[in-house]
Amino acid sequence: VPKATEPRGDSDGPRRGSLCDRHCATINNVQGDLSDLGCHLHRPRVPPAMSPPSYCQQHSEEVCESCVVKTTLTAENVVEANKLSNNYKFGFKKWKSHVTARPWEDRSEIVKELYSDLNVIRGSGGSTVTCGNVLYLLLFGWWLSFTYVLMAAMMFITIVGAPYGRLCWDLAGYFLWPFGKVIQKVEVPKSHRALGACEAGAEASGAGESSALLGGPVPRRWRPWCWADSRHWQRAGAVVWLCLGYPMLVLAHGLVCVTAWLLVVLIPVAKLNARTATRVLLLPPEQVVIRRLRMTEVPLEGEVILCCYRAVNPYYYKYAVDGINVFAVNLLPLVLVTLVLGYVDSHNRLTSSPVKFTLALLSIMPLSYYIGMAIASISAQSNFAVGAVVNATFGSITELTFYITALIKGSREGNRCYAEIVKSALTGTLVGCVLFVPGLCMVIGGIRHQEQRFNSRSAGVSSALLFLSVGGELGTGVSPGLGGDPPVWVATPCPSIPAGVFAPTLFSKVYGKLVCGECHNVTQNPLGHYLCHNCHFDLMENNGTLYYSHVQPLVYTVSLLLPAAYLIGLFFTLKTHTHIYDIHISGCHMPGHHHSAVVHWSRWRALVILLLSTLCMSACADLATEHISPILTNSTISQYFIGVTVLAMVPELPEIVNGIQFALQNNLSLSIEIGNCIAVQVCMLQIPILVLFTIFYPTNFTLVFSDLHVYASMFSVVLMNYIFMDGKCDYFQGTVLVMVYFILLAVYFFAPSPSGC
Repeated sequence: VPKATEPRGDSDGPRRGSLCDRHCATINNVQGDLSDLGCHLHRPRVPPAMSPPSYCQQHSEEVCESCVVKTTLTAENVVEANKLSNNYKFGFKKWKSHVTARPWEDRSEIVKELYSDLNVIRGSGGSTVTCGNVLYLLLFGWWLSFTYVLMAAMMFITIVGAPYGRLCWDLAGYFLWPFGKVIQKVEVPKSHRALGACEAGAEASGAGESSALLGGPVPRRWRPWCWADSRHWQRAGAVVWLCLGYPMLVLAHGLVCVTAWLLVVLIPVAKLNARTATRVLLLPPEQVVIRRLRMTEVPLEGEVILCCYRAVNPYYYKYAVDGINVFAVNLLPLVLVTLVLGYVDSHNRLTSSPVKFTLALLSIMPLSYYIGMAIASISAQSNFAVGAVVNATFGSITELTFYITALIKGSREGNRCYAEIVKSALTGTLVGCVLFVPGLCMVIGGIRHQEQRFNSRSAGVSSALLFLSVGGELGTGVSPGLGGDPPVWVATPCPSIPAGVFAPTLFSKVYGKLVCGECHNVTQNPLGHYLCHNCHFDLMENNGTLYYSHVQPLVYTVSLLLPAAYLIGLFFTLKTHTHIYDIHISGCHMPGHHHSAVVHWSRWRALVILLLSTLCMSACADLATEHISPILTNSTISQYFIGVTVLAMVPELPEIVNGIQFALQNNLSLSIEIGNCIAVQVCMLQIPILVLFTIFYPTNFTLVFSDLHVYASMFSVVLMNYIFMDGKCDYFQGTVLVMVYFILLAVYFFAPSPSGC
């Protein structure tokens, strides 16, 4: 870092210019080529003073004053800069992973090791006896070695396959403990093949395969030219090997490879077995040499095919295939299995309904990841208008697909329980994204950072929209009506403030009648107290006059006003008040630092993946709703709890992982915005879309929620506004949010099932 310049003794004007230059110099010295639009995102923090470069003098004092209160986050290229910029925009999906290939020189040594082939010989790294290597021996090593011993015996029995039998015998010792050993390909000179005597060939090959690194001459191997002078026997041995030995070994290595890949941390073992099956076993046996490394570092003679030191690497959770995280890659076959079982085994002959429901729900997680990756890729490579349309169209497609399929199934069966499950899932998503997601991010981020700060103004926009959409309520009460045995209990109004999605609920409580199915006189007095069960507000009195004339118009009005408020929020944050997010694309740049954008997914590829993932998501949602009925009817757990937890939070797991990653990097603003944006979309987009859907396809869904949903949602929003006021937090505040969320889950767990279920 250049040293700070000496303070000048001039007047205030030159001093201010010097300060301006020094802060602009901070931007200039950040790595990244902004001439290629490798943009920098700025967040509040005062950088140290730097010496002013000559090419920053052109900036005005206004621009440099903005540099004083901002620091920079670099992006490698224009696409990555757009993705980072979109993360800070309200209404855009926040995405942590890169949408472009990072330059190899910018990656850490840990990440470079993940993508390296197992053919690099390193210096002494200590003992090879580690817990991970012992785990390999117990899981794979012993039986893989035994398989090679059996295959060696079979090859020796065939006589013509004796050279391959010798190779299998050597590989049996290698795969029992491959660590600290090397498999090398050596070129056998043609002159050696022409020798008629075995001794001459052995001496020549032994002289040519010695190495100071590997400790002198190589032990003699069975040489095919020592027992047969004709190439006919060599070809016959190769045929026997390819027909008998190779297929069985490929099957064994394939089983190890798949198992190790699914365990993620054992991916080095998967690479080891894949390279053996595709390279080592296809080489002539006389070209394969297995040696044990020693402590010196003299280059090997010949090509190194395999060299492994560790079987386990815990950092492989960062591994990606074409930009896709390894966990999403591993869960993709689960989607295929779910679709095949769900639509082929329609009569539940192979699996039961709970198993299919679980598989369908788990399949939603990788599909949500692919949808999020596709949206982020398209938005980063497109202009603002296209990105906004894609985010608004597909941002809530995961939840809406499940909700709509559940409502359609409930309408066909005439079962109101599905509508109640959808309401529980909506409330669970709102409460979870307001309490659990930011709380968990605060706790995990607080483990690494003592205190985390975030942009309270940007969080205040989402909080204000949430408070508008949820509203407030002081309370309602019920009182017995006149006459009747048992009496009809009528809702009486208490002071209330109806607003947002709960306005129809409060309206129905004020003007509707509370009708109970079972009432028992506790005091045996006609004017005494009654204990009633299965109570609900009747909105269909007088042929539904109250509902169709008052409640339904209010529902439609709210469903139109909430999206309008959401659009106003978009215009406020993305057009007129963009400065509240403290994002600035700098024009300063450092010459000679160029990185071209190599995107993982092009726009067309991302669009195809987005459409296919949405189609598969619809199929999985259909299977989940098809097989949820036995769980609802036979389970002893409240349907409220199932909707609030499983159906609400499982589709949001990719978002939770993104939030945790942002929090670990001390970027809590994005962690909070992830939860807030989902909650705002639930209230201002998803619920109005479901209401408008009922106009074209009549269902049992009405915008009247139970008291438990209303109180839980409003309390969560009020608590969130209180926590987010000062713009800083720690793990204790996160613990409070998480504990409150678990308390609400306990309330839902012990709550009775909703009426109609």
